[in-house]
Amino acid sequence: MSRTAPKEPVIELSRDEARRIAVRAQLLDAQRPGDVVEVAEQIGAIKIDPTATIAPAEQTIAWSRIGWSYEPGQLRKAVEQDRLLFEYDGHVRPVSLLPAHLARMRARVFRAQASEWMAANARFRADVLARLRADGPLLAAQIPDTSQVAHRNEAGWYGSNQVPRMLELLSYLGEVGIVGREGRQRVWDIGERVFADVPVLDADEAGRMLDERRLQAAGIARQKSPWTPVGTAGVAASVEGSTWKWRVDPAALESLDDDPGGRVAILNPYDGMLFDRPRLAELFGFEYVLEQFKPRAQRVYGYFAHPILVGDRFAGLLGAELDKKKENLVVAAVHEIADLEAEEREMVDAEVQDLAEWLGVPLVFAATR
Repeated sequence: MSRTAPKEPVIELSRDEARRIAVRAQLLDAQRPGDVVEVAEQIGAIKIDPTATIAPAEQTIAWSRIGWSYEPGQLRKAVEQDRLLFEYDGHVRPVSLLPAHLARMRARVFRAQASEWMAANARFRADVLARLRADGPLLAAQIPDTSQVAHRNEAGWYGSNQVPRMLELLSYLGEVGIVGREGRQRVWDIGERVFADVPVLDADEAGRMLDERRLQAAGIARQKSPWTPVGTAGVAASVEGSTWKWRVDPAALESLDDDPGGRVAILNPYDGMLFDRPRLAELFGFEYVLEQFKPRAQRVYGYFAHPILVGDRFAGLLGAELDKKKENLVVAAVHEIADLEAEEREMVDAEVQDLAEWLGVPLVFAATR
């Protein structure tokens, strides 16, 4: 006689509650975090990207949460000196997640094209590892290219030098790691030094940890989402007006009634809050399209418009950039996509002014709204 497993209870949430959970999980409510380590611990990953119409992603993501007291050097110090954060796969992450990521690295299996390229360059791979073991830490430019086979580069992401490609693939296996940067250039070292004292997790434990931390960062996520995979972490939930099955972070539920209120936040287009586009549309009614890769004539809001969060709704997009000499923050437009009250407009204007002050440049409006 078979027994049916007891059905998991489902927490019922209003749409306002779901949005508030998502905003608080990303540290975008009125209660600001104290430093960049606290930010990384909560949101799990801070995207690194050089596109800097205003400032690089890793800097504006931290500023959007911490505010005026954040200084760009704090991120570098946390990675290179304090070793409380580490860089991996285009993101800065908290060291508390390093054991789980390292377990995933060591279990990594490449797809056919990358696997074949690595096999064809076995001697090159050994040369790179030997050079780092003997002389590291090193920039990619300091390592000779002894490759036997060049990587097919149809997308144009890599130059003719094969060293950066090899280092990147080796980093996915945990055989090398990033220990710092010189400008925008990564500094590499051999994995056996970088990860020497990292405890070992089994694959299942690592998977559970990553699912739980992804849900912590999201607050609430669709139960089966390729954008925010959380497995069975957290508890089941339903959201008013949504047919989706959700998972919600228990800690977020416990603090739901302890609401510090909302604020205005200007978000870099690569901010983690914006990553899960289906969730943005389902919970916030915000259909965000990054126009960076659109032809100029097809852009509505601009090349790299920054979404503006007002409380728990996306109310506008900021079209702004530093001028060529980086002497002024030039605002082309503040596009309102929701009705704003006079007080809310003043709050948006104040946040734009704060952004200019954080950058240390005057604010210039190129056109009126």
